[in-house]
Amino acid sequence: MPDTARAEGRGFLAAFGSRSYRFQWPADLLSSWAFEMETLILNWFVLVATDSVLMTAAFSALAFGGTLLSPFFGVLADRIDRKTMLITMRLTYLALAATVMTLGLTGNVEPWQLFAIAAVSGLLRPSDLVVRHSLIADTFTAAALPNAMGLSRITMDSARIAGSLLGAGLLSTVGIGVAYGAVVGFYVVSIALATGIAAPRPAVRTDAHPWQDLRLGFRYVFETPTILGIMSLAFLVNLTAFPITHGLLTIVARNVFGLDENGLARLVASYAVGALIGSLILAAYKGSRPGRATVIATLAWYVLLMGFGLTRDPSLGMGLIVFIGAAQSFSMISMSVLLLTTAHEAFRGRVSGVRMLAVYGLPLGLIIGGALIELLGTHVTFTLFTLTGIACTVLIAFRWRVLIES
Repeated sequence: MPDTARAEGRGFLAAFGSRSYRFQWPADLLSSWAFEMETLILNWFVLVATDSVLMTAAFSALAFGGTLLSPFFGVLADRIDRKTMLITMRLTYLALAATVMTLGLTGNVEPWQLFAIAAVSGLLRPSDLVVRHSLIADTFTAAALPNAMGLSRITMDSARIAGSLLGAGLLSTVGIGVAYGAVVGFYVVSIALATGIAAPRPAVRTDAHPWQDLRLGFRYVFETPTILGIMSLAFLVNLTAFPITHGLLTIVARNVFGLDENGLARLVASYAVGALIGSLILAAYKGSRPGRATVIATLAWYVLLMGFGLTRDPSLGMGLIVFIGAAQSFSMISMSVLLLTTAHEAFRGRVSGVRMLAVYGLPLGLIIGGALIELLGTHVTFTLFTLTGIACTVLIAFRWRVLIES
């Protein structure tokens, strides 16, 4: 890894000392912008077209349907050229986005078509993080990884600001067809940049049976206490924290705060501003206890979400969601750093793939949350989610004490 040594001594922007990272970072940035534009445009379109909370929550859940396939993608990421894998996945996103653009420009968009397209995209999208994180971990040493992961997180945080505002602005002014033209453009440039990423050799023997590799990956996860603790906490936050700001936020914006699609975009952007601040801080600060930081940040995240769930004032909600984004960023980046530095290089792709199984908690949380909101209302539902999260975070911290000791 010749670029790594140079990348470790340049302060806040140290990771950009790596040539491969200089191509991967903007490629991931544009892909993330496209993801966020699609999420806001399609969620709002489905909510308005169906006028159903449960249908909107179910549609949001489709984006994470592929989490069950992530361990298999993790096996592939340990066996084949990860650069080729990343480009192939993004070519698929491009084809799907071009389909929506064509339907929009011809005036033939129907909710059932968007459900079908989202289902296909959702099979691949959760594994995009598996591949991009594995590529980053291949490029940097453990000492340089926190800086690289913090800067990488900025690609997603900035996407929630720019992608959501751009998506809402285009949707409200020129319609879904032209808005998706911008999405297609982002994917095209992202794929072009990804061709400059370095392609490390596979870390495992490719003559071994894939099922054997998968079994070894699961065994490695369950026999490593730190990784198992991370997996448990990751599933919890996906089940009870992320649904509030991913998917259900559309319902809060329209039904609680009385906002339109541009108001929703401002809420998403405020959340992303907080997350971006957290990412910048962590990119500059090299903490020595990522496990303890993960637990503390997760508890703060839930407390802030509880306050957000109890307010009916959009201005107060917008202020709270900035701090929610920052707490979420501290929690998730610290969790990723601990996971990647704990996992052996030969198991990195598989561990990341199994980690993505935790994201399956998000579609479950969205569907449960949508049903509970229709039965009990938004405030009661969010209170139940956050109290459950706080109690279970404490239990996980005591069950796997290695988390708060690391």
